[in-house]
Amino acid sequence: MRLSTVILPVRRWHEGGRDQWTRAEELGFHTAYTYDHLSWRSFRDGPWFGALPTLTAAATATDRLRLGTLVTSPNFRHPVPLAKELVTLDDVSGGRVTLGIGAGGEGFDATALLRDGEKPWTPRERADRFGEFVPLLDRLLTEDSVTHEGAFYTANGARNIPGCVQRPRIPFAVAATGPRGMRLAARYGQAWVTTGDPRLYGSGTPEESVEAIRGQIDRLDRACEDIGRDPGTVERILLTGFTPEANKPLESLEAFVDFAGRHFELGFAEIAVHAPIPDSVFAADEAVFERIATEALARLARPRG
Repeated sequence: MRLSTVILPVRRWHEGGRDQWTRAEELGFHTAYTYDHLSWRSFRDGPWFGALPTLTAAATATDRLRLGTLVTSPNFRHPVPLAKELVTLDDVSGGRVTLGIGAGGEGFDATALLRDGEKPWTPRERADRFGEFVPLLDRLLTEDSVTHEGAFYTANGARNIPGCVQRPRIPFAVAATGPRGMRLAARYGQAWVTTGDPRLYGSGTPEESVEAIRGQIDRLDRACEDIGRDPGTVERILLTGFTPEANKPLESLEAFVDFAGRHFELGFAEIAVHAPIPDSVFAADEAVFERIATEALARLARPRG
């Protein structure tokens, strides 16, 4: 069982931003992730900094903490420059990077680069791009030179020497719920990420959410078996805050232990919780958050009954 956190890039580095990352390491979190967006929902009209520069700064401020994105998407990324930045980040961090990667969604990321009159990609179009994005990025991070002419992306002798510190490349944590995404997770993912079933957020019950996630895991297992991969070799990561409980698991240590216990029993290796941000959807008591960070895993390891 591992406990990780998500630090949104909303603070200036020298006005509390750096301190959040070093504190995450002090608290013993396994990984500290950040969102890779141009902005996000209710934070759009406030401060929001770039994910990869933030992670690079965090790499120089920490020694043990793993670092990652939850998640990077094709919405505004091209695999060739992204691969170069990831190789650099992996080098600066000494091999402590995980790439959370997904197909992307609606919102500012999906429209910021559009010309007037252009329409955002449909879910199917996003899935089409994701299906080319992931295999190409895999090649760019494992081969010295890559040439590719695809439906959406081109690489002409793109070089990434000396490659990643982590071999054969940095691990991918693939966010997926649909069949095409699950196949990508099965083939390319060292881990799979879910936030639960979005249809249940705000209207479902915790029990319905657990069953929906169980169904997602079953589909991942089948996707692995279809290509002859042991499903147990794909770790499972739950990003909290989007199940019917929303932020309630951070109200107390006991609430979190109950929530986490139900999900670790499903086979999750890692649960990620958002670092508190006052006056936002991720508002929470900082003292409770730190208590969860330092005590929850020990409580979960105790025999029940």
